Amino acid sequence: MTLAADVPTDAPIITEQRTKAPIGRLLWSELRFMIRRPRTLVALAVLVVAPVIAAVAMSVATTTAANGNGGPAVASVASMVSDNGLILPVFLLLLSLAMLLPMLGAMWSADALAGESQSGALRGLLLAPVGRARLLAVKAFGVAVLSLLAVVVLTVVSIVAGLAILGGDGMLTMSGNVLSFGESLGRIGLLAALVTVQVWAVAAVALAISAATEHPLVVLASTLGGIIVFTILGNIPALDWLHPVLLTDAWESLGDVIRDPMPTDGIVNSVLRAVCYLVIGYSLALARISTKDG
Repeated sequence: MTLAADVPTDAPIITEQRTKAPIGRLLWSELRFMIRRPRTLVALAVLVVAPVIAAVAMSVATTTAANGNGGPAVASVASMVSDNGLILPVFLLLLSLAMLLPMLGAMWSADALAGESQSGALRGLLLAPVGRARLLAVKAFGVAVLSLLAVVVLTVVSIVAGLAILGGDGMLTMSGNVLSFGESLGRIGLLAALVTVQVWAVAAVALAISAATEHPLVVLASTLGGIIVFTILGNIPALDWLHPVLLTDAWESLGDVIRDPMPTDGIVNSVLRAVCYLVIGYSLALARISTKDG
């Protein structure tokens, strides 16, 4: 029989220490998991193909107008894009911001929380000794990087397709003058950054909705429905008092990047509005996931 007095008093006390996985490993694992999803690969493929199709269509319009066919609408498009290939990324970024890019941001936000909640994977993460804020940060990082990647892919492919198919070595601005090749690329890069911030704002709101439901389609429908409603409200003059709080109302000012000189008031206002939506969206998502039990 072993007595308590026989146990050395200076024996080391062994305690179990839990270690956290390095944040870099978590971020890379989440990003790799999201990129490997089939719908992510399909979305990126669409962003590669769309600029090529648009460039070919514009080239056909130019040829048709040169032959005296197509009517005034085709002639107007032809006069704008002929030897002005660098206008293609501007055109596609602004056009995609109306629906395509926000839809992709909302889709990835829906997969990040609601999709994993539906499959039961999120419950395991919430029951594990993982900080809720850390978990949300990892999910938000994956959504942000994929949104940025989507904009970069669309921009780069549009530049290459525009120069290869439409030609030109500069950009004809809305003010009537031509920017140099380097300055044109700078304006395109600025527009890509501005569009990315707007997509991040939409994705932040979608992430807040995703934290509150287990159905990804609800997230997608709610986000896109909100964009449509915001767009309609923004086109009603009687509701001009409401326009300053509508995210989509600031998107029109992004076209100012192809004016020379470039006005900055509308651009700065659009960025500040997007940042407000970012803060609100992530705050609501954190508040919900902090109390979520599965």
